Amino acid sequence: MATEAVTQAPARKRERLDPSVFRLPVERIREGYYSDVYFNRTVDVLRADHRHPHALMQVFQKQQAVIGGMDEAIAILKLCSEDFSQLRVHALYDGDEVAPWETVMTIEGDYSFYARLETVYLGVLTRRTKVATNVRRVVDAAKGKQIIFFPARHDHHLVQTGDGYAAYVSGAIGVSTDAQAAWWGGKGTGTVPHSLIAAYEGDTVLAARKYAEYVDPSVNLVVLVDFENDCVRTSLEVARALGDRLWGVRLDTSETMVDVSVQKLMGDFDPRGVNPQLCQLVRRALDREGFQHVKIVASGGFNVEKIEHFERQRVPVDAYGVGSAFFQGNFDFTADVVMLEGRPCAKVGRRYRPNPRLELVT
Repeated sequence: MATEAVTQAPARKRERLDPSVFRLPVERIREGYYSDVYFNRTVDVLRADHRHPHALMQVFQKQQAVIGGMDEAIAILKLCSEDFSQLRVHALYDGDEVAPWETVMTIEGDYSFYARLETVYLGVLTRRTKVATNVRRVVDAAKGKQIIFFPARHDHHLVQTGDGYAAYVSGAIGVSTDAQAAWWGGKGTGTVPHSLIAAYEGDTVLAARKYAEYVDPSVNLVVLVDFENDCVRTSLEVARALGDRLWGVRLDTSETMVDVSVQKLMGDFDPRGVNPQLCQLVRRALDREGFQHVKIVASGGFNVEKIEHFERQRVPVDAYGVGSAFFQGNFDFTADVVMLEGRPCAKVGRRYRPNPRLELVT
């Protein structure tokens, strides 16, 4: 027997991505191909027994977090449930901050219509929220400086699109692949890579000139300057060669290396990798020759802690490139039936947690 919805929608309205954006394998999801098999068997039992329980499913996780994957989870429900018009879904939005145990979504209706989708929407929320939360933490640590999302090489290519959107709603300025930018209509950004420099026999200036010659002039030209482990000298050579065409230089010295320009300063700091002293030396050298317009992008092992350290010391960095740090931590989502036929019904230790911040999904 159907009952009235337990939750009420707030009055405000914000935009969500259209379900078609996600290009979901709808038939595969509907048939339970990606679902834990016990959910498929649950649906089989309910149908065989002609049972149609009106349940309210509550979704949450246990960390202070930033929501990612919500629009994708909603798309799964809209396109892959038995009949979305018979369900009432209330949810937060991608980019919303949430407290531990805060309800982020409820699904209400005939449980057999959406039971097999739990594995899929929880997995989406878990993955994207991890990325969104880590990006927000990095953005906050950088205090307004640009963050470039560089983790594509650290995971399977099929996660790029959703991860990129999670980064976007959390404040990342640039992403490195077109796939990561696809859901909001953007484009990937990048720098003159080490491989192109190697293709020109290690000549960073020549590689940068060729890049400037053949790449769209509207693209910000950023050059990696650590190929010869002498960032100061290489930065100056590139700036002299490209002038105003050069947008920035990127320092990416390996954490096992000590840049040539830093070696004479060694003594009371860790000289390896991209460190505050190296950034300061590059900035001073560029400024002395009138290249104040050239920005410094720092990458290589950056995470929240390292960025906070740089910001406390007011290191002259204009943007940070961050990679694998965006995949750290656990933000596992859980779904529980907490109401049945309008009455409390939850396993011991769980209860219905109404959340007035949730909005009705239409």
